Amino acid sequence: MPQRYSIAAIILHWAIAALLAFQIAVGWALEDLGARGFDLFQLHKSVGITILALTLLRIAVRYWKPRPPAKEGGWQGGLASAVHFGLYAFMLAAPLTGWALVSTAKVKVPTLIFGVIPLPHLPVPASAHEVFEGSHGLIAWIGIALFLLHVAGALRHHLLLRDGLLWRMAPGRSQLWLVALPALILIGFLAGRAIVPTGAPPAPAPVAQDLDMGNDAANMAEAQNAAVAADGDNAAANASDDAEEETGEPPAWAVQPGGAIRFSVGNDGETISGAFSKWTAQIVMDPARPESADLSVTIDMTSASVGDAYKDGMLPGDEFFATAAHPTATFTAKGAQETSPGRYSANGTLTLKGVSKPQSIRFSLSGDGATRRVRGIASIARAAFGVGNGESSGSLAPQVAVTFDFTARRKD
Repeated sequence: MPQRYSIAAIILHWAIAALLAFQIAVGWALEDLGARGFDLFQLHKSVGITILALTLLRIAVRYWKPRPPAKEGGWQGGLASAVHFGLYAFMLAAPLTGWALVSTAKVKVPTLIFGVIPLPHLPVPASAHEVFEGSHGLIAWIGIALFLLHVAGALRHHLLLRDGLLWRMAPGRSQLWLVALPALILIGFLAGRAIVPTGAPPAPAPVAQDLDMGNDAANMAEAQNAAVAADGDNAAANASDDAEEETGEPPAWAVQPGGAIRFSVGNDGETISGAFSKWTAQIVMDPARPESADLSVTIDMTSASVGDAYKDGMLPGDEFFATAAHPTATFTAKGAQETSPGRYSANGTLTLKGVSKPQSIRFSLSGDGATRRVRGIASIARAAFGVGNGESSGSLAPQVAVTFDFTARRKD
């Protein structure tokens, strides 16, 4: 029988050991990070599934390639065999209970292995969530104990019994291997600790509801006045257009391609920002007579994205937008008020997730004649619409900032 494990077994052994050390370092920190640990949690899942796959491969290699005979018999040999069996059980059970834990959670967070390969949820009952949650934590601590016992046993053989046990798990009899290979475990642990956020959460980035468009509106009005003073003929023509609008029906405006509706919300010291890629707007308004405004905006809620595959997979769920039952949101308003030159406000109704509530918006207009640029903001109380009503939303700020920026052209 050979006195050394196969190269395949050696590679898998040390790779799994390094990944387990990484998981231990990360797992200790996850519960205390809150929302800041979202991306780290996704990585933790990916590494866990990788360990599961490598363990299955390691078991196959164990029975495919011959193994060195046991070094010791009696109760010591029996204990070593029990530790080995326990480690294999741990390397299978830990990722499987973690997978089941995610599969039974109220919030269905999609699992993408390293952000690329989708992993389906296990067909297990949601009522077992607490069982899997408790089991996963207990198994982790048992695994740490087995890990330490395994290391202690290997060191006993190599340093006290001097039977060369460690050489069986090295590709050659060089002291360099005895330093480099165990160092992989330390590197894995330190890498896990290094990517864990430390210190206080960063200050949240400014969100849209903090913006003051007063200066922008004043600057727009100033630029318009300068343009009018420089070109009397255009000013006269525009005045004529305004006079026609005052005496006739207010004009309708067509939104031009390239506009955007964005949203942002504070999240445990950070800011989550996203946008809706599909929306339409019907606008009727004479800027000189804002009370004539008739506004209607329809947003395709399935088009929401924050630029992260995991978070995007959560948005259509019941905790957030419930797009299966409520695929669109609408805002309508009759009339607007000019609050300062070029700056307006409108009070209307927002219907989101099947709930209709009063909602106000602020916006500014720049440009003149047949083309205007529209920029605006709104602050939405998400709880009133049942957005972010689950456990994973506890750290979200109560107000969601929405901004819009587009160009509209007057219809003939």
